[in-house]
Amino acid sequence: MKPKIIFIHGMFQNPKSWNRWLSHFESAGFEAVAPAWPLHDGEPAELRANMPYGLGSLPLERVYGHYRDIVREAVEPPVVIGHSLGGLIAQKLLAEGLVRAAIGIASVAPNKMLALDWGFMRNSASITNPFAGDEPYEMTPELFHKNFANTLSREESDAAWEAYAVHESRQVLRDILGEEGEIDMKLPHHPLLLIGAEKDEIIPASLVRRNAHAYEDERSHHEYKEFTGRGHFICGEPGWEEVAASISNWLQGHLTALRS
Repeated sequence: MKPKIIFIHGMFQNPKSWNRWLSHFESAGFEAVAPAWPLHDGEPAELRANMPYGLGSLPLERVYGHYRDIVREAVEPPVVIGHSLGGLIAQKLLAEGLVRAAIGIASVAPNKMLALDWGFMRNSASITNPFAGDEPYEMTPELFHKNFANTLSREESDAAWEAYAVHESRQVLRDILGEEGEIDMKLPHHPLLLIGAEKDEIIPASLVRRNAHAYEDERSHHEYKEFTGRGHFICGEPGWEEVAASISNWLQGHLTALRS
């Protein structure tokens, strides 16, 4: 019997971003769900127009605790697939031994790992700006195209913004530089796949690669795979099916190995 898959969205997105992925993995025989972060449930356009109270101060601890509770409620340890900050949450769940396997797509790196990349530095500084206090970060169509969907045309990017983009807490990203963003990468762990996107302006592929190679236990499987020509919107831009199929194939092999 195939395990349940829990999809974890990243910043500036909500579960709607996983709709096509849910269908893809359900057709492959998996039970698949995509629970929302706290304060992220609903239609993106409505969430943009009426930002939930408390969004600006939403901490990483609350987001992680939310998914940890969901994972613990599963009858059997599930598989988790996370994008961006959702990838970091997937890595944290793996480190706690709560999941059967984890996949991080353009995953935010733990342990204060940074990249000397202009896009990474520009985006990180803009979002975590301490002078902004608890004011939510508003994702505009212009910013979405520049940073998130830079591989798409402006028309395609604007359509993706309208369908999927939400405003976001600044605090949740600030917290990765503290205790909540730490993982002991020396410990044994179940299989982990980290995926980088060559044209990513938010989490450069070089940082995802370094994240994957930072795991030290030689008995545990940790793997890095990179997709060329993709941006941070890798899960929604044209060609997402190739990424999903690659993950599905990886899971089939590693879950079989675990059963044996």
